[in-house]
Amino acid sequence: MKRRAFLKSSALASSAFMVPSFLAGFQSNRLLGGQPGKKLVVVQLSGGNDGLNTVVPYRNDLYYQNRPTLALKDSEVLRVSDDLGFNPALQSLRELYDDGLVSILNNVGYPNPDRSHFRSMDIWHSASDSTDYLSTGWIGRYLDTFCEGCDKPYHALEADDGLSLALKGRQRNGFAVSDIPQLKRTTDSQLLKAVSKYGASMPHHEEENVAYLYKVLADTQASAGYLQTQLQTYRSKEAYPQTPFGKDLKQIAELMCADSDVRIYYVSLTGFDTHANQKPQQERLLRQYADGMKAFVQDLKRNNLLDETLIMTFSEFGRRVKQNGSGGSDHGAANNLFLLGASLKKAGFYNAAPDLSQLDDGDLKFDTDFRQIYATILNRWLDADSEAILGQRFATLGFV
Repeated sequence: MKRRAFLKSSALASSAFMVPSFLAGFQSNRLLGGQPGKKLVVVQLSGGNDGLNTVVPYRNDLYYQNRPTLALKDSEVLRVSDDLGFNPALQSLRELYDDGLVSILNNVGYPNPDRSHFRSMDIWHSASDSTDYLSTGWIGRYLDTFCEGCDKPYHALEADDGLSLALKGRQRNGFAVSDIPQLKRTTDSQLLKAVSKYGASMPHHEEENVAYLYKVLADTQASAGYLQTQLQTYRSKEAYPQTPFGKDLKQIAELMCADSDVRIYYVSLTGFDTHANQKPQQERLLRQYADGMKAFVQDLKRNNLLDETLIMTFSEFGRRVKQNGSGGSDHGAANNLFLLGASLKKAGFYNAAPDLSQLDDGDLKFDTDFRQIYATILNRWLDADSEAILGQRFATLGFV
């Protein structure tokens, strides 16, 4: 029976096409190049986190004038400098800050900012100019360029059911999976095993797309087996928050502590589009983030992995300085960005606080292009050529 006839007539064909949720972000990939042992964890706060109510300029009168009900009272703020303090929900992050494990970059953005969630996220993911549209991401292009001669498919792992643009390359992509045990159970089904076995026995000189599908299925089954084995190697004893974000961080930590071949991890916390009733919603999310980060960092520290791990937390944009009429804030521009790790060269505040007297159409002005941060990570952490990956030269910074 030819493969075309098999795919058209067999009940197995329809079952094979029922697994795109974990295949869609997959391509056969290879182990990372770069410095051995160095790991990068990217945390995305989706929706546009309000940076001014995250790192609060509690002594700035303009902050209170622009936010008569949204502003946090100076008595509520967790003070970390003479002028700036943390949202009270960030107590766990403040403890990491006090231990010298956090660096905060203020006023991060890009020229001609876009206030659309989707477009601004694409810009951050692809590291493009606001006028350019790219189909590959900055991490994906790194994988394309520095993974020659490697043969593993899970070197960059996203804790999600779909793969972000950031991890999509021209030839290689990252691997997206939200629940590794569930993925293993799915790929262990007798139906998919039969499909994979049949595909392996077929000649590969015709129907390239069909052959590719069989290869993807076989590679996914192998990846699921490898990742599940790694999860069983180390069981974390840390008390992670019982939230999807906390569970994602725990799974990442267990893979890292098991010394898996994964070198880049990507995880998201959603819900930061706070146009109305912002305070309780943002505080709930920030507490999830801070408590998750504390457990994650403690896990890595206990296993002697914190020196070789860099954690970057970003959001696609900040919020406008002036509150709206619904107890919230609307889409803005520049924002703060957090870096965590034990190898930071400058802990604390890396640069000056936002200047609320010099705004750009009601938004914070950026003075640090986010691609400077990417360039620094690529050059100094991943031992790559940032100019080749980003398409232009950006001045690096001194945080690592």
